[in-house]
Amino acid sequence: QVQLVESGGGLGQAGGSLRLSCAASRRTFNSYTMGWFHQAPGKEREFVAAISWSGSSTIIADSVKGRFTISRDSAKNTVYLQMNSLKPEDTAVYHCAARWSTSDYVPRTRTEYDYWGQGTQVTVSS
Repeated sequence: QVQLVESGGGLGQAGGSLRLSCAASRRTFNSYTMGWFHQAPGKEREFVAAISWSGSSTIIADSVKGRFTISRDSAKNTVYLQMNSLKPEDTAVYHCAARWSTSDYVPRTRTEYDYWGQGTQVTVSS
């Protein structure tokens, strides 16, 4: 079992930046692929970014490519989502997800992740 706790959300301005953090409870953090998804009101949860257990493989959704980056710090059991050049359409609840894996396969479908955080709200004003 892995507990995930997101932080760093809040109110941002269009063109600004926010950094989200997701802290994992397990010391075996290095055995998990980590992902970020977002869910806007009335919409399904959508893939944003993911990173392999080693950090060697990352994928970013086309809608945020060039603006968002994902990284992980194994010493802190934490994965980050750096969000730059924010747009109002980035407004959503952002959820962290984990999948046990020691391969470099990085999925973008939510059904392939086993553990989820409660989410952190990001609101971008124009």
